[in-house]
Amino acid sequence: MKKKSNLTASDILFNIVNYTFFIVFTLICIYPFYYLIINTISANDLSVNGAINFWPKKIHFENYINVMKIRGLGRAASISLFRTVLGTAATVLASAFLGFMFTQQRMWKRRLWYRFIVITMYFNAGLIPMYLTMKSLHLTDSFWVYIIPAIVQPFNIILVKTYVESIPASLQEAAEIDGAGILTIFRRIILPTSKPILATIAIFSAVGQWNSFYDTLIYITNQKLYSLQYLLYTYINQANSLKALINNNAGTGGNIMALATQQTPTSVRMTVTVIVCIPILCVYPVFQRYFVKGIMIGSVKG
Repeated sequence: MKKKSNLTASDILFNIVNYTFFIVFTLICIYPFYYLIINTISANDLSVNGAINFWPKKIHFENYINVMKIRGLGRAASISLFRTVLGTAATVLASAFLGFMFTQQRMWKRRLWYRFIVITMYFNAGLIPMYLTMKSLHLTDSFWVYIIPAIVQPFNIILVKTYVESIPASLQEAAEIDGAGILTIFRRIILPTSKPILATIAIFSAVGQWNSFYDTLIYITNQKLYSLQYLLYTYINQANSLKALINNNAGTGGNIMALATQQTPTSVRMTVTVIVCIPILCVYPVFQRYFVKGIMIGSVKG
């Protein structure tokens, strides 16, 4: 026998309105990405005139093929991928360990060091002192300028510290009774129980590392160390002034001339945007189940 529904007319109406609202909201969030994709695979003359809004027309993939022809694209993509993986791992590990240590009463001058890190969130020396510091540390024109300055992030440390404080102290006490040291407690208790907040930090760090191009602009002159975003950024600037570039590079303008006849600045910007966004969009589903729990628990207490 079928069970009778306990939903009232007002409940049914609420569900209809609720689902309708979130479906519309989801479509609004998805549409910008959809718009970019259909414009990159449609005829460039139609795209630049704003004729592509809902469906692609005269589908082609020349935009992606031409972007892939950029000199040094593979090396730049490798640099961005390597800095994202290594930088994220270093930031997560440092944030986890420092956040954990700042919860330990036995740590020497714990409050002093914690305030010393937090205060850096409010004061910044500026671009020139930062550049001089990197130069004196021999980090300019070095891959490690992408990694080392981003390892210690005060906001991430605060999130981890707050999260660790929500973990029952009895777990650590039991481990200490069994003879576990700080590193053992950190590795076997804190890391496994802190997956939500660490996944949240991993997302923050990965997005920041992948999207960063400003550090390349400031610290790097060696083209072999260009990140993908910086290379595409320069390519967008070239696309916006193709005529000037062709005039200035008449002797070596073969590839540029080909791009000028096949692409427009609008198609270049959209294609580059899609290429840059897709890897990060693939990261979110992996960590999504941890993200909400981690950011909520890590921000409520403290």
